[in-house]
Amino acid sequence: MQASEEQLKAWMLAGLDGDAAGHACLLRTLVPMLRGFYRRRLRGAEDDVEDLVQETLISVHTKRESYDRDRPFTAWLYAIARYRLIDHYRRRKVVVPIEDVEAILVAEGFEEATSARMDVDALLSTLSPKQARAIRHTHIDGLSVSEAAVRAGIGESDVKVSVHRGLKTLAARLRGEDRR
Repeated sequence: MQASEEQLKAWMLAGLDGDAAGHACLLRTLVPMLRGFYRRRLRGAEDDVEDLVQETLISVHTKRESYDRDRPFTAWLYAIARYRLIDHYRRRKVVVPIEDVEAILVAEGFEEATSARMDVDALLSTLSPKQARAIRHTHIDGLSVSEAAVRAGIGESDVKVSVHRGLKTLAARLRGEDRR
């Protein structure tokens, strides 16, 4: 059984406040969540999955003071997990096309953030209609760039640029760099 966002955050906050038992509960509960996260991305590489789970748990423990108590815990957790995955790819010198990196990092951010009850529609409404539509078509509806271009009546490069700029704007807003 997967713990709720509220329970995970409560254990994290308890750990930050010095409750060793709460911190231990958090770390134990994260193991199956992180295994699932990495297994979906590293099919057939069970040793790598276990290594990444351990690296992520160590990062959660050592970086816990960087957690912002006002933000969802799972968003913070999965950001760490994504960075560990990127480090894994770098160590193995895995080359991934830029479109795939963007899809992995951003689509996964939206996917995992739903468990933190983030409102994608509200986020997309802060963008231009063209950027929001391009992101929705390619990252939420699962259309290819070509299909999204046909549906929107624009060129493929226009879709790619709109997605890239829209995601960059959203990332800045989520980091608090753009207070629009």
